[in-house]
Order: sequence, then C-alpha cells, then structure tokens
Amino acid sequence: MPRKLVLGNGRMLLNFDAGLNIRDFFYPYVGQWNHIGGHKNSFGIWLESQFAWCDDPEWDYTVTYEKNCLVTRITGWHKKLEIGVEINDAVHYNDCIYLKRVTVRNPYNYRRVAMLFFTHDFSIQESDIGDTAVYDPLLEAVYHYKRNFYFLANGRAQNRGLLQFSTGVKRFGGAEGTWRDAEDGILEGNPIAQGSVDSTIGLRLELPPNGEVTAYYWLVCGRNYQEVRQLNQYVLDETPSGLLRRTRAYWRNWLRASRPPQSNLPAEVLDLYHTSLLIIRTHMDQRGAIIAAADSDIMQFNRDHYAYAWPRDAAFIAMAMIKAGYPESTVPFLQFYADAITEKGYLLHKYNPDGTAGSSWHPWYAEGQIQIPIQEDETALVLIALWQHYRRERNLEFLLSLYRSLVEPAAEFMDGYIDEELDLPQESYDLWEEKRGIWTFTASAVYAALMAAAQIAHLVADDGQAARYRNTAARIKRGILRYLYDPETGHFIKGLRRNPDDSLTRDMSPESSVMGVFIFNLLLPGDPRLVGTVRYIENNLLNHQPNGGVARYAGDRYFLTPGNEGLPGNSWIICTLWLAQWYIAAARSLAELDRPLELLRWAATIAGPTGILPEQINPLTGEHLSVSPLTWSHATLVETVVNYAKKYHQLNERLQCEIPTAGGPGLMGVG
Repeated sequence: MPRKLVLGNGRMLLNFDAGLNIRDFFYPYVGQWNHIGGHKNSFGIWLESQFAWCDDPEWDYTVTYEKNCLVTRITGWHKKLEIGVEINDAVHYNDCIYLKRVTVRNPYNYRRVAMLFFTHDFSIQESDIGDTAVYDPLLEAVYHYKRNFYFLANGRAQNRGLLQFSTGVKRFGGAEGTWRDAEDGILEGNPIAQGSVDSTIGLRLELPPNGEVTAYYWLVCGRNYQEVRQLNQYVLDETPSGLLRRTRAYWRNWLRASRPPQSNLPAEVLDLYHTSLLIIRTHMDQRGAIIAAADSDIMQFNRDHYAYAWPRDAAFIAMAMIKAGYPESTVPFLQFYADAITEKGYLLHKYNPDGTAGSSWHPWYAEGQIQIPIQEDETALVLIALWQHYRRERNLEFLLSLYRSLVEPAAEFMDGYIDEELDLPQESYDLWEEKRGIWTFTASAVYAALMAAAQIAHLVADDGQAARYRNTAARIKRGILRYLYDPETGHFIKGLRRNPDDSLTRDMSPESSVMGVFIFNLLLPGDPRLVGTVRYIENNLLNHQPNGGVARYAGDRYFLTPGNEGLPGNSWIICTLWLAQWYIAAARSLAELDRPLELLRWAATIAGPTGILPEQINPLTGEHLSVSPLTWSHATLVETVVNYAKKYHQLNERLQCEIPTAGGPGLMGVG
C-alpha cells in the first residue's frame, strides 16, 4: 500500500498508510533500522461495546497536511460508532518525539464513555528476536527495548494518564498480539513480555453531550532508559500541545527560505512545491545520507527496499534543494560522499545511511571479464552538485576542504576512464541500473562533471589539472555528437554496447534519459538536435491515456499492470517533468509556458490532497506504483517549479521592456 503521509526530522522518519497506521519507523538514521518493517502501529476506539481500528472501512477520512507544515490534518467520521475525530500527527522538529493529538466528537445529547487504544508492533533493529516490552509503574508508561534502542509510549486524556496497558507475544505460538485483547475494551494488564512481543495502551474518554474530548499520545526514542525517561518528562513539562505548536512554527519558518519569483503558478502547484520541500527534508539524514524512499512495501517484491543513499538520486535532490534556497542542508551530503568515495575515485552503486556499502546487483565479474560495477553518472553527479553548491554559496574554504578528498579522486577517475577509440566514457551501468554500456545520459553527466572539476581546479590554482579536465570534457562532447546522435532519425540514441568481438551495437530503443544532453548543458535548448530528440520522446514515450505522463523507455515492464502491455510503460514523474523543464528552458514567450504549466498541473493531480508523489503511476488509472513517496520525484518537481517561476519572471520583465527573449541555459549551468 503506497504511503499516504510521511513525517521526520533528520533522525527519525515515520510513514503512514491510507488507513492511518504507522507502517515504517526509522531511527536513529533516516532509512536505516526500520523498527516496524511494514507491520502496523495502530490505534482504535471502543465505544458502547463496539470497536473500530483506524483502518476500519467504516471510517470516512479527509487526509492532508496542515498548510506549509509537517503536521497532519485529518478529519473522520465512523458510520457505525457515530463519532467524529480530528487528528494531528507530528515528529518534533529536533528531538526524537512522535506526537499525536486525537479529538473525539460526540454528536448525541447524552454522555458516552470510550476507550482509545494505541498499539506497538516493534521488531527492534528489524528483528523480533530478543525484544522486551515492559510497563513501568514509576513512569506510568510502556517501553520496548533491545540493546541500545528504547521506545517509550505514553498518553494523556482529561488530565489522566494510561488507564489500561498490556504486553504480550505476537505472531508466535498462535498468539496474535495484545491488539486483539483491546477489541473487547479491556486489556489484561500483563506487565512484561520478551521475545516477539507487542504492547497496547488505553486512555479513557468521557464524552460530554454534544461535546468533545482531546487526547494526546506520544512515542519517544532513545539510546537507553535514561534518555527516553528524560524525553517523556520533557513532553509532560512542555505539554504535547505546546510541542505541537512549536513544531508548526518551526516548519513554517523553515519554508520561508524558499520563495520563487512571482508567477502565474496555481495554488495547487505551489502547495505541492512546499509539501515537496518538506517531504524531501524528512528523507535527509542529519549526517548526510539522502535516501531514495522509505516505503517498505517494496520488500514484498524483491526482499529489499529503496531506503538507501544512491549517489545519483541524492545529487539530484541536493541540487534541487540548492536551487530552492537550502544550500546549507546539502553540506553533510557532500561530506558523506567525500568519505564514501573509493581510493580509485568512483562511488559504488548505493550506500546505507550510516555510510557503509549498500546491497547491489552489479557484479565485479561478467562474461569472463573483470569489470567495475558502477554507474559512472553517480560519481559525476556528486561533483556537479558540489559545483552548484559553490556557485550558490561562494564558500571557497568549503570547496578547498573537499578538493583532495572528493574532487581530485573523482575527476582523475573520470578523466582516465575513457574509451580511446570513441572519446566516450567506458562502459558502466545505465541510470536505470539495468544495462551495461556507453550511455548518452552517463556521457553527458561525465562531460558536465569534468567541466565542473576544471572550474574548481582553476579556483584553487591547479591550472594544469583544470586544462586537462577541460580537454577531456571537450573530447567527450565530440564523442557524444559523433557517436550518440543519429542524423538520419534526428535524435540522440540511448547508447552503445561493446560486443565480445569488440564491435559496437547501437541501442536505438526510445529512451527518456537521452534528455541528459539538455540536463547537463551539452546543447542549448533550441538546438535542432535537441528539439528533434524531444519530439522523438513525445512521439514514442508519451502515454496518451487518461492520466498521461512519460514512460522511462519503450517496453518498460517494471511494475507494469497486467493488461497494459500495449503501453510504452508506466508514467514516471521524473521523466514527465524533464519534458516540462525543457519546455521551460526553450520558451521564448509567456504563451510557450502553457505546456510546462500543464505538466505541473498534471503532477499536482497525481499527488492528490496529501501531496505525495510516487515513483510511477498506472497511466490508465492514476494508481501510485512502486514506492511512494519517491524523494527524487519531489526534487524534480521542486526544480521544475523554480525554473518555471524564474523563466516566467524573466519573460514577463522582458515583455514589459519589449526586449526580445532567448532560450536559457541548461539546468545544471556548468557550461
């Protein structure tokens, strides 16, 4: 089930499904140690001998975020219980505290008594072996622990603490868990359980006639008992309502750093822009990792997930944050990859949020040959992001601090990893992580990275290196235009592959990633070769279906819904917005911004009321597919909005001055 809501603060990240269950709980790294792993931390209400969990189909919810804020706003009505609820959830902006406010409304003119239950289905450190759940009578709270991971749950309603609690065994020996015990309205009160365990706590609500009661629940995380005890006391001292108020204020103030120029962007697109910034922020660990996605449901398909730091995704996300006005947030990201880069000067496939190497399917040995199992565009993109950071901040000291540890190793590797016959980078895996070859996207990224490296080297007076990097970049550009552009069809091709006999095979399949020629500023937007490439993508990859969008490449079957085999593939947010970015850069009049505005409206429709963008959608139904949210999708939306607003402002100013317009530079600005 795609995630409906996400909350986090750089050390703690929570995902909620459409039924309002917490389904992913990451701590202390964003993306590492999912202590729920797709099971449920849930809540339910017992009233007049009836019970309903939060995902009961009788609930009718309206689910969104508060405006410009990482606080949920949920209203609901239960048809059988005949009660209304208003819910706010938040993760404290700094401390590892999850807060929940639940207001229950009684529409009848007589008093009613209800019980509000909260469940905890932890598998600490992604294993249910050796966990302990215990009721602490001194704190009047329940906590779970294993080694140096502690999770404490507590609550208050009508100036009272927990009325009920229970701990017990789950999913072992026939036991379902204490959540089942809650459904009769009375918990057994077992004070401790070990092994595969869960817990449930209950708050009593005395609902006045035609009135309402507000209850608060919180969950705190720490490295030991003392830390969670202190955080619990902090919540009690400052009050949950006070901490919610401060969290609202923090996120709204944080968003004020990003104010694109005034334009004609509609409210739904600007709302999505602000929500996207907040969602991106939740996926950025304070120590530098930026994860692709935290949605654990993907594990049902391949027993792995997206909660890794891919250098490519992270670099695109960092560059979007720099453009949006948050360059300081990308400093840990750059230091993260300076620490991660290998002694040979390349970055590996992906990394765990703690900086260790992540899982991979790229082999070191294939077809009887040793190979480097990389996607070279990932190494290139981190260097490009560093250059973008410098262009925004002009912090020469920071740039110099990464010159020997990151810039030189990466640039030297790319400068030497060249196919001498073709003047192109040697083979590596494509950005979709599927095929090995010489790719237009990768070659364009390496060109831009070496141009960035040349300018960085010049700034630190390493003029010999600067000249060499610039010359190699020029060679790569010549190779791209000679071997990766097809003059007969008038468009760039996906790439080349070397056969065992050293001959070359051209990959002519329609492919959206050839937009790298534009993204990395190899050609100006109005160049006829680029215009022909865009038309080729539209003719072959645009889904002319109710929900539209652009496929990655023709024949893409990743998460393709049965019955859709006749389509090019599912529609990807990233690929669709690349098209919008080209239209923005190529626009010479305000009227020519209509097409990218249409595509931005499309993204807002796909996101829906909560503003969550997935990796891809079913173009027929609009269903979110694969992971949701995908951080890269939100970053592409952010960059597209910034580009649009700036171009609109530029064209409008020129119109006022009656000055002829011209197409702008490529997105990366490294030419």
